[in-house]
Formats: sequence, structure tokens, C-alpha cells
Amino acid sequence: MLAALMTELGQDKLEVRDDVETIGFGPGKVRVAIKATGLCQSDLSGMKGIIPNAVPMVLGHEGAGEVLEVGEGVTHVGPGDRVIVNWRPSCGTCAYCHRGESNLCMAGVAAVGIPAFRSRGTDFFRFMGAGTFAEEVVLEAGFAAPFPDDVSYEAAALIGCGVTTGLGAAINSCDVKAGESVAVIGCGGVGISAVMGAKAAGAAHVVAVDPVAGRRRWALDLGATAAVSPDELPDAVRDITAGFGFDHVIEAVGRPATVRSAYEAARRGGTVCLVGVGGAQDMMPVNLLELFASAKRIVPSIYGGDDVTRTYGRVINLIRAGRIDLEALVTHRMPLADVNQAIDLMRSGESLRVMLTNA
Repeated sequence: MLAALMTELGQDKLEVRDDVETIGFGPGKVRVAIKATGLCQSDLSGMKGIIPNAVPMVLGHEGAGEVLEVGEGVTHVGPGDRVIVNWRPSCGTCAYCHRGESNLCMAGVAAVGIPAFRSRGTDFFRFMGAGTFAEEVVLEAGFAAPFPDDVSYEAAALIGCGVTTGLGAAINSCDVKAGESVAVIGCGGVGISAVMGAKAAGAAHVVAVDPVAGRRRWALDLGATAAVSPDELPDAVRDITAGFGFDHVIEAVGRPATVRSAYEAARRGGTVCLVGVGGAQDMMPVNLLELFASAKRIVPSIYGGDDVTRTYGRVINLIRAGRIDLEALVTHRMPLADVNQAIDLMRSGESLRVMLTNA
């Protein structure tokens, strides 16, 4: 079968091979034919080693597909079922799961060290336990979350990462209320999903902040009430909030400079929500005195900031109600074989979400 392989950290291009096989199927496993998988900035972080993972590996973690086969003991899905690849599965028994915080459950982390592919005598691991840049993948059962027939594979793939992460940051981590003001810094797939979430929550002002003009236009089409470049953000604070600051600022980049901009744009007592993934060397650019005096809440948001399947359900309900259109996030579609072209598009900022599909 076809898969895109990363043989060592720092590769600029993935190696697409058609002689890859899945391995490791057995009790507690699910074999899934991937129908659609999106490209996410986290995949680039995986290529650079910013997000650690066992190497060599198959990248991809935002996917959906059809169950081909289930191992002994798997009862929640069966052959023919449509599933989202949930890269943060819950064990159901740990303290986080009991508190309804399955997005913090660490049960799935071990999967990154389990080989799931083989090519030319070498075993390959799955990025974030998922490995969706392949025609098929063998997953631990918890990674397969069923979704209804009235949701498309593309929408389900987006729910599998970017939409749940961004929209969940707005509706869960920030708990945006009707009439509030929100700024979103960084308007790739995750950031624009946060824009959509803030709009769905009834925010009066949703300001998209991005250096790329095309992304600002997309943000306006998908719910932003204004869109500005990073240099224009102070003006937006003055003109839109009368200098008061935004109730919530969602940072979807993962750099100290943009975190600082988010902090400065939030009102006193407001929320600074950190969604972007930075590196271990990136330090928080806020001192303790100003943090105390401003009373601003700094809230990291992991995978939607709430129980994962609960957020999946909220997103699906918003789709059914016609309040969000996830297919509108997809600006480019191409076959898996063109994955390197898709990566170039993502790096350039010329795409919002690129969707790789398998026939």
C-alpha cells in the first residue's frame, strides 16, 4: 500500500512508497482504511522534532476512515463503521477521565512507540499514535471514534484535530459568552476554527490576526467581524474595544512574540488562551508583577480543553444546525501521493487546510 515515510528528523520531503505494509494487528486493535486526512502545523513540528515521536515514522494525525477489521475484545466499532482517528484516546479509568478531562489522559502516549508499518525491512512508528499519511493503519481501539453517516469524511478528519482544537479553545477553554469580544492570533486551520467557535458562541466582535492577507480574507468569510495584520492589532484594541482590551485572546501560533501580543491585547481580567505548540526553549514572556497586577488568566488549551468525545459531539451538533461549515475550511484537495506538494502549500501560507484523500 501507499504511505508517506519520514526516515529521519529534519527531512524537508517525505518519501512516498507503495510497498508499505501494516503490522501489529491483533486483540484490542482496529484496522482502518484512511479516506481523508488533513495537514496540520503539528505535522511540520513532528518533522522538525519539536513534537517528539519515535523515528522513523509515518506522519499524519488528523484523519478519518472506514473500519476494515477489528481484533478480539473490540466492541465499540465493527467492520464498515466510519471512524475519526482520535489521537488523544481516553482510558476511562484515570483521574483525568473520571474528572471529564479526557483531553489530558495520557493512555495513548505509549502508542507512539509501537511499530505499525513496515517497508523494505524497516519498522515505522505512527506520529502521535495515529500515522494517517497512509492508505491503511492499525490503531489501538481507543484511537477509533465512530461518527454518524451524515458527516462527511473530510469534516470528520478536521474534527479529528484542527477543528476540535480551535473551536474547543473558544467554547470550552475560554467559554466565550454572547456579546463578548475575541481576538484570534494565527489564522491557519486551528485559528480559523477558533474564529468559527467564537462566532458560534455569539461573540459580538471576532478579530482575526494574521500576516497573510489570504488568511485574513478566509477568516472574514468564516465568521470574523474584522481581520488585521499583527502590526494593526494595537489599533484594533483601540478602535474595537476603546482601548479596554479583548475579553479573550486565542494564540494559535506557539511563539513567545505572539504570546506577548496576545497578553497585551487582552483586557485586565481577560483570558489569554494558548493553543499554539512552542518548543522547549520558548519561554513565557510575562513577568510575575504584571501577571499579578493584570489578573489576566493564561489558559493553555490541549485538544479542545474538554472531554474529547464531548467536544466531537458539540461540533457535530453545530454542523447539523448549519452553524458551521467545515468543508469551507478545505482550500486544496489532492491524493496522498502528492503529500509533498501539500506540505509546500502549508508552509507557504497559501492554503488553509489541505486534504489528502484516498480513493
